Amino acid sequence: MTAPRKAVVPRRIRFTYPADSLEHHFVGGDLVASHWIAFLSGLFPEGEAFLVRSVRRVVDRIEDPDLQRRARGFIGQELTHGREHHVLNERLRAMGYPVHVLDAIVGFGVRVWDRIFSALTCLAITAALEHFTAVASEAMLTDTELVDRLGDSQIRSLILWHCYEESEHRSVAIDVYRAVGGSETRRIMTMRAIMAMLVVLSIGYMIGSLLCDRAAYNPIRLFRSFAIRTRPSPAVKEALGRLPEYLRPGFHPDDVDNTELLERWGVELFGENGSLVGNLH
Repeated sequence: MTAPRKAVVPRRIRFTYPADSLEHHFVGGDLVASHWIAFLSGLFPEGEAFLVRSVRRVVDRIEDPDLQRRARGFIGQELTHGREHHVLNERLRAMGYPVHVLDAIVGFGVRVWDRIFSALTCLAITAALEHFTAVASEAMLTDTELVDRLGDSQIRSLILWHCYEESEHRSVAIDVYRAVGGSETRRIMTMRAIMAMLVVLSIGYMIGSLLCDRAAYNPIRLFRSFAIRTRPSPAVKEALGRLPEYLRPGFHPDDVDNTELLERWGVELFGENGSLVGNLH
């Protein structure tokens, strides 16, 4: 079932992280999960800036006024994502997570992409990355146990907001890519390269980050934390199954309808008594 195209509206939102508000292993005391969330957050400031530049380069070439409005909404949302993750990363760095190293690596890499790749290839990269974030976001919003493990901190609030908006604008990048002439061959080949790159980058970061954490030198604790990762929830298993769907010719994110998910979390987060209403400005 194909989902209807949705409006994409940027939200003015802020999160704060007082010095004494976070446990070092902030995902319910889970060692590996906390480092994994730090890894994801470390990707976003420079990564989101690249996505914004990629869409901005072609937004004036979009003839469909509805898609152009969605593209501008996408830009607004991604700019806010990058800003808020930069704030979080400053706090994580103070806690000992080496997110600044990852930020520098990603920043160097995307600036190289800007110089050597065409606008269409940069858009193909953007569409591929958006598929990863949308699928992961919808797994998070579906897996209540995983959400509960984030506790009631501002990190939980930021992650839920980010996941909601990634699901909300999940089809914009691929629609823009196709609207300006992107081919299926380029899209699929780009995703294959991005998959390999993310595997190498994530393994490298996690090894380095865990080596910086004295708690990781406790083999029992480290083993138990990794063991949890080998028993994925049904939502995570579904997400892993959806990732390679991108390689199918003719794929579109809205082949899977997320309307009910967005409606439920829209009320939960931004309704009259929504948990994030106090963060909106």
